[in-house]
Amino acid sequence: MYKDITCRYFEKPGPNNTQDTLEAVSRRASQLGIKTVVVATSSGKTAFEALDVLDPQIKIVAVTHITGFAKPNFQELSEENRKALESKGVAIFTGQHAFGGIGRSVRNKFGTYQVDEIIANALKTFGQGTKVAIEIAMMAADAGMVRTDEDAIAIGGLGKGADTALLLQPVNTMNFFDLVVKEIICKPATK
Repeated sequence: MYKDITCRYFEKPGPNNTQDTLEAVSRRASQLGIKTVVVATSSGKTAFEALDVLDPQIKIVAVTHITGFAKPNFQELSEENRKALESKGVAIFTGQHAFGGIGRSVRNKFGTYQVDEIIANALKTFGQGTKVAIEIAMMAADAGMVRTDEDAIAIGGLGKGADTALLLQPVNTMNFFDLVVKEIICKPATK
């Protein structure tokens, strides 16, 4: 038994695919009755775009970079954008990357990779957005912002915008190997 399901493959990665990614997510979420979409956003732009495209009944969880990611003591999501998103019902999580906390510190200090970054780099063979989507789903689960017993859609990309969407069942980071990617809704065909 099998299902024929459409998967959109973009010719190139990047933010130019954001609108098409969100439209594909909206369509698939509607077909499956998905209640939660997790979206990576640095400045808030992708989360605002998701608000414009997704059904208002869908819970949007926006996952941002940590303060200090771009430069010391700097948060890429402005307070103005944070408040605007929250006023529209978007839940915002700002916290350490699941694949880049202490392990990144060890690499920066001693020049050797740790397990979390090895896993991250292996996932990047499917594209940066795949790694990001899986990572943010776990981060949102760790914060209690998505359920681990319900499917969700996670959206990632290549630094800015969105080009990858996965239907998955989120897990807490400590249960990484139990995470199930059920469908690839869209992704770039190239790195």
